[in-house]
Amino acid sequence: MKIPTVALVGKPNVGKSTLFNRIAGKRISIIEDTPGVTRDRIYSMCSYNDYKFHLIDTGGIDLGNEDFNKEIRVQASLAIDEADVIVFIVDGKDDLGPNDYLIKDMLKKSNKKVIVAINKMDSKVASDNVYNFYELGFEHYIPISAEHNSGIYNLLDEIVKDFKDVKDIEYGEDVVKFCVIGRPNVGKSSLVNALLNEERSIVSNVSGTTRDAIDTPFTYNKRDFVVIDTAGIRKQGKIYEDVERYSVLRALKAIDRSDVCLVVLNIEEGIIEQDKHIAGYAIEAGKAVVIVVNKWDKSKKDMNLVTKEIRSHFAFMPYAPIVFTSALTKKRIHTLMPEVIKSYDNSHKILKTSVLNEVIGEASTLNPAPSYKGKRLKIYYVNQVDKAPPKILFHVNDKTLIHFSYERYLENKIRESFDLEGTPIVLQFKNRGE
Repeated sequence: MKIPTVALVGKPNVGKSTLFNRIAGKRISIIEDTPGVTRDRIYSMCSYNDYKFHLIDTGGIDLGNEDFNKEIRVQASLAIDEADVIVFIVDGKDDLGPNDYLIKDMLKKSNKKVIVAINKMDSKVASDNVYNFYELGFEHYIPISAEHNSGIYNLLDEIVKDFKDVKDIEYGEDVVKFCVIGRPNVGKSSLVNALLNEERSIVSNVSGTTRDAIDTPFTYNKRDFVVIDTAGIRKQGKIYEDVERYSVLRALKAIDRSDVCLVVLNIEEGIIEQDKHIAGYAIEAGKAVVIVVNKWDKSKKDMNLVTKEIRSHFAFMPYAPIVFTSALTKKRIHTLMPEVIKSYDNSHKILKTSVLNEVIGEASTLNPAPSYKGKRLKIYYVNQVDKAPPKILFHVNDKTLIHFSYERYLENKIRESFDLEGTPIVLQFKNRGE
């Protein structure tokens, strides 16, 4: 099942960011607050009534009048391109203006479902204005107050109403799906081509779920794989010059459809925040990760020094293997698939309960949890409750006594005892009797 995308559009100061934070605040994430990962709040994975969806905020840009229409067009174009449902936010206290009509015209041509969210309905002025917005000519209108949480559930009901009808390409359970992600011009497509040419076993090319994603099934060592290539944004003249930071959105659907994510870096250009944003989303989604340093044939840097640099920047995922390769010369390309396979297999690994309890028992004896207000954490029993990624449940006396540093210590001890390279693991704590 494909995870749909919902985009919030509208001119500045209509309340897009407030609505985004209101909806995103309800999200259920596999890994909360991953240390070392900072992301622009332009997207989030959300959940409502058992439906998951990507939420994109296209707002937050304040511009001079001369650039205003250009930027509105850029924002709406991105939303139209990515979204299954578009929420067009208007200010209930304000009259419709030229920019509202510009957005309306673009959305009308999109043939996408558009919901007009009339915001700031906590005001009497907005209540008196509400019917003025019907002249936009859309089918769905929902009065809301993002600030006061009014009408939000009505809006969410309408957003998810048709999601069950959205289908995606489905593969067998034994097929390993991996995506190639990274900012534009790091060599993602070249890497995919080199990989497939090396194996010479392409079955077919299948159009993916987004305009710029291509699914390619192939076989390697008698196992079935699908590689998902996410191309960068196509630039269409000057209007797209300033939207490269949104290229991370291209990776969202590919990441959620994948088992393993290859984060491709161009080390000659250096590591930037966007590289971490993309990797951070893969971790948040619970996916196995391999870091790929492409264009290594052009580098004169020392491999050990580059490894240290990468580990420093990606300290939030020290378990991710690093592969150095060149798509152009195919140098070291043979080292890539074994790491994909290992990361996938490790993410699906089932840890033996008896051994897991021995490891944790020994770890807590060697280094007991620090006491807090006269109380000390006691771990009664540990077992694995899920895979992809492995999820370990700790049955304890009081989960409020868990300190982040001790949780990290327990994770490190588990990793020392089990080969979990390439995959995140999730530790959960439950009070006895819960």
